[in-house]
Amino acid sequence: MTVVSQVILKADDELRYPSNGELKSIADFLQTGNIRVSIAETLTESENKIVEQSSRKLWQLRPDFIAAGGNAYGQKQRAQCLRDYGWYLRLVTYGILAGDTDPIESIGLIGAREMYNSLGVPMPGMVAAMRCMKEVSLSLLSAEEADIAEPYFDYLIQGMDSVV
Repeated sequence: MTVVSQVILKADDELRYPSNGELKSIADFLQTGNIRVSIAETLTESENKIVEQSSRKLWQLRPDFIAAGGNAYGQKQRAQCLRDYGWYLRLVTYGILAGDTDPIESIGLIGAREMYNSLGVPMPGMVAAMRCMKEVSLSLLSAEEADIAEPYFDYLIQGMDSVV
C-alpha cells in the first residue's frame, strides 16, 4: 500500500481529515516519485545482468550449492534459483515504487517459509543470494538512488533471515 493510501485509510478509519504530519508525508512521497521510478526502471532494465552477476557471486561464495547434491545442482534447479532472483528483485521494485515494504511482505515473505521448507531449500542460502543481489543492484544506482533502494533490499533480507 502506498503512503497516500495508508494516510487516507487511517484518516477515514478515524473519521477525520489527514493531519499536517500525514500531509507532509504524502508531499515527501510525491517529491521522491521521479527518483523511485528511475530506480525501478534501472532495476527492471538490468534484471538479467543483476540475476547473472548475483548468481555468479553466490556460486563463488557457496560452490556447494551447484556441486552434486547441492540445491542448485542441475539445470532445472539452477533455473529455478535464477527465477526466484528475478521474482524477489521485482518485489523490491514494487516496494520502492509504493514507498512501503508492504508489497514485499504481503506478496513475497508471507508463505516463503512453507514454500522453501517444503522444497528443502536452505534459507541461509536464500539470504546469501539476496545479499548478492542487493550488492549488484546497488552498484548500478547513484548514491542517492542506492540510499532509497537499500532499505527495501534490507527488509527482504531481514524477512528471509527470520524465516529460518
